[in-house]
Amino acid sequence: MDTHTPMRTEDGHDLRHHGDAEVRDDGSALVDLAVNVRADTPPAWLREHLAASLGSLAAYPDGRAARAAVAARHGLPVERVLLTAGAAEAFVLLARAMRVRRPVVVHPQFTEPEAALRDAGHTVGRVLLREEDGFRLDPAAVPDDADLVVIGNPTNPTSVLHPADVIAGLARPGRTLVVDEAFMDAVPGEREALAGRTDVPGLVVLRSLTKTWGLAGLRIGYVLAHPETIAALERAQPLWPVSTPALAAAEACVAPRALAEASHAAHRVAADRARLVTGLRRFAPAGLRVAGPAEGPFVLVRVPDATAVRHRLRALGYAVRRGDTFPGLDGRWLRLAVRDRATTDAFLDALGRAVSEAGAVTAPGT
Repeated sequence: MDTHTPMRTEDGHDLRHHGDAEVRDDGSALVDLAVNVRADTPPAWLREHLAASLGSLAAYPDGRAARAAVAARHGLPVERVLLTAGAAEAFVLLARAMRVRRPVVVHPQFTEPEAALRDAGHTVGRVLLREEDGFRLDPAAVPDDADLVVIGNPTNPTSVLHPADVIAGLARPGRTLVVDEAFMDAVPGEREALAGRTDVPGLVVLRSLTKTWGLAGLRIGYVLAHPETIAALERAQPLWPVSTPALAAAEACVAPRALAEASHAAHRVAADRARLVTGLRRFAPAGLRVAGPAEGPFVLVRVPDATAVRHRLRALGYAVRRGDTFPGLDGRWLRLAVRDRATTDAFLDALGRAVSEAGAVTAPGT
């Protein structure tokens, strides 16, 4: 299915709407705060590495070296690793290959897991985390008979980082626990990560290399799970599912040099996020609220008349992600990607104009 074909649920949420919709076509010239891919990526050394792999395109892809590199990065045997065409493919494989009766998705979060489960014919239950709880996980809200549970950490779009022990506590005999860690490498020290853990029964961890490295167009990610689960998912894949350039990227992005660069970037993102959050707080007396504490490379905000604000920001040259397509959120929410200091400062000035001109809030001091 075209990932941009709408999939509207009974409550009106479009599970197929993603941030890239804001910057396609007439939005291509906008300053992009809608997509959570790190700006100014891929770096020059990675582009050169990918270009060098093109000489091997006549041969069929051989993923053994990349798979071994990912396994080594997490201290796992290769039998616990599956390379995929991005995390999105992994959600489809899980939906099609796993025999489940009662899947549950913890929302608000990335909508592709539920979309993939629905496409595969499953009836999907939801656990809706609440704003008044800081969108933090309440393990008691997850039904005991759920045999597949999906949660993001840090969660897109709330930017909440759940404690690893709390998530691991959801494990049950006969339950598959899927943790989407697509943004974990943007968290300094990857604290609260479950990747590499083998002591949690039924654990499946998904990782993406597209966010930190700017490879959304290349499609590369991987699954970490028990060998039996990996084998089941691999049987559901077509032959040669990951291209030679994507395999080259996977191997390069888990090398020591790349991990050090990613760690540095995570600390820079944390500093840039702090500046964004501080700037947003000046609108608090007039009704803007920041969900938090934010720990990912994006921030979720609630603002009166967010739709009008979003449209006004477009007119001022900025794209932001609408929040009303996420189950558990409504038209009051926007998601903002973290950008560098100069971009953030210019955006905050534009936001001050947008909220004032849209009649949503009045920005004090502007």
